[in-house]
Amino acid sequence: MTLSMLGSFIGGIGLFLLGMQLITEGLKVAAGNTLRTILERSTATPLRGIFSGALITSLVQSSSAVTVATIGFVNAGLMDLMQAITIIYGSNIGTTMTGWLVSLVGFQFDIKNFALPLIGFGMFLRLSKGSGRYGALGETLAGFGIFFMGIDLLRTTFAGTGINLPLALMEGGVGSHFTFLALGFLLTVAMQSSSAAIAITLTAAAGGFIPIDGGASLVIGANIGSTSTAALAAMGATPNAKRVAAAHVIFNLVTGVVALLLLPFLLQALTTFPQLLNVQSNATILLALFHSVFNILGVCLMWPFSRSMVIILKGYFRSHEEDEAHPLYLDKNIAATPVLAFHALAKEIERIGNIARRMAKGAISSESGPSLQLEVDRQVLLKLEIEVGNFINLIRRGNLPEELDHVLPNALRVTSYYREVADVSLRIAQMQRQSRLLANTTLAQEIGLYKQHVVKLLDLTDVAKEDYAQEECATLFKETEEMYRHLKSSLLKAGTKNLLPVGLMVSLIDLMSDVRRIADQIEKGAIYLTTLTTAMPKEEEETVSAQPAP
Repeated sequence: MTLSMLGSFIGGIGLFLLGMQLITEGLKVAAGNTLRTILERSTATPLRGIFSGALITSLVQSSSAVTVATIGFVNAGLMDLMQAITIIYGSNIGTTMTGWLVSLVGFQFDIKNFALPLIGFGMFLRLSKGSGRYGALGETLAGFGIFFMGIDLLRTTFAGTGINLPLALMEGGVGSHFTFLALGFLLTVAMQSSSAAIAITLTAAAGGFIPIDGGASLVIGANIGSTSTAALAAMGATPNAKRVAAAHVIFNLVTGVVALLLLPFLLQALTTFPQLLNVQSNATILLALFHSVFNILGVCLMWPFSRSMVIILKGYFRSHEEDEAHPLYLDKNIAATPVLAFHALAKEIERIGNIARRMAKGAISSESGPSLQLEVDRQVLLKLEIEVGNFINLIRRGNLPEELDHVLPNALRVTSYYREVADVSLRIAQMQRQSRLLANTTLAQEIGLYKQHVVKLLDLTDVAKEDYAQEECATLFKETEEMYRHLKSSLLKAGTKNLLPVGLMVSLIDLMSDVRRIADQIEKGAIYLTTLTTAMPKEEEETVSAQPAP
């Protein structure tokens, strides 16, 4: 290969990639929010999800763009894992359209006769219509022209090289297939475009540079290499986004392995089929057909296992909040044994109480508004509350002694107290900015002491601690009540004497009332939580405490 041919090869790849970028970006703008709307609304059924993924990928000519968009939707909570997987399946089918464009258009016509007018007309629209929708459409048309010019340059380069590959690669064999597969994978990873790797493969096969089975292995490698984009997009994303990327990798790997194992049979069938129909075919059409067939075959193979894959993937890439939202003690196998069930229930509700106390302390000490962690903690608490409710229903279905039946409502009462603490904590965090506006030093000190008193009560109401004393908590709560009444009186006096703006006075009274509400709810929660363990017979409770913690 001469230096001129090497330059033509690199230039052909560059034109192809530039054309692909212009097509993708132009169609994104030209379509406006249409593609986003299709992705969001057309996944009501799995088949519609597959069809939508295939259609959108065919339009924008980039499975990477669709995959990254899908990961973004999952990341934002707009799409669940199963819906995203159907889009990924369809996207792999849709990406085969590039091969058909190359084989049916790039090798059947004189490209320059329509590629150059496309570039000219497209750029005229782009320059005359600006960056609007029609300008973006012009950019897309120019992209298609550049795309086909790149194909034509690659075809000419491969046809004129006069270079033959080593005989071992041309004759096939296991080593040859793996070599071509690795080459396809590396090309895709390097260019971040499986379409570019497939276009190079088709032009190389058309020029006789590589054998048909080598080209098929290259296509398989390119298909597997396309997962690198999804893997990069999922880095630092939410657990669900990482699961989507993992599903993409699993699908392409399984599909690639099956295609490689069935390669001789698929090529034989695809070669024979056009002959039976008396239809002329060439290497590029056969490779495009092979690319489509093995991706459709992959969807058919993976489809029955999709829901199982979703279940398995949900066990991986777990975030801290997902782990915390998973019950540690509630096991349905012990629901029929009241003593064990009540002990597990008490331990799980203690966890909910710890989350509620953490939220309350964070809100009371915050001065910059609610943090993201507060909302995360609230969601965790709500999920655990639902799990506690489900576990209580399981207990009721068992042989629950009558003397214990009245205790179960107390468990629900405690979780409702802790949920109230979580809700009030968010409200307090939103109102805390008002405290910073307080210029009265005496009032500020009184508010600070009041908050410290409530935080101390929060610590003392942890029933899991050995030094928990209900009487001490009750005494401290009475002191808190007295401090609240005195503080409220001080704020009202400051407001009536114009020492404090009336609006700020009202806001601060509401804030102190919510802090008092937390003290009330957390103290009640501790009282009722102790009934879950004290209701058990003494000898049975000792049996439970002797068992190792779950």
